[in-house]
Amino acid sequence: MKRVSHLLRLSMASNALLLAIPAIAQTLDADPQGAGVIVGAARWIQGTLLGAFATTAAVVAVGVVGLLMLTGRVNWRHGAVVILGCFILFGAASIVAGIQSAATLSGG
Repeated sequence: MKRVSHLLRLSMASNALLLAIPAIAQTLDADPQGAGVIVGAARWIQGTLLGAFATTAAVVAVGVVGLLMLTGRVNWRHGAVVILGCFILFGAASIVAGIQSAATLSGG
């Protein structure tokens, strides 16, 4: 019973450490002084690229390319590139977060 208690405390401590890692990473990635304008512009571009307009444009693009692929007017490979591009555009935040977490785990 003593061993189970020790393992339980060890797992709780490791979970607490894993939950604290993102908070530590957020404090380390503070923006440099004077970068507020650039960060604001980057967030505006991100909002534009991932907002309602981009979602509507992607839905129309996938629909049109899908229709053209079905009628044989567009090569299937080019149609797949359009669909893959939409996945990359809307999944960019998740892709970058995955790369950053992999880099911090291997580097730290």
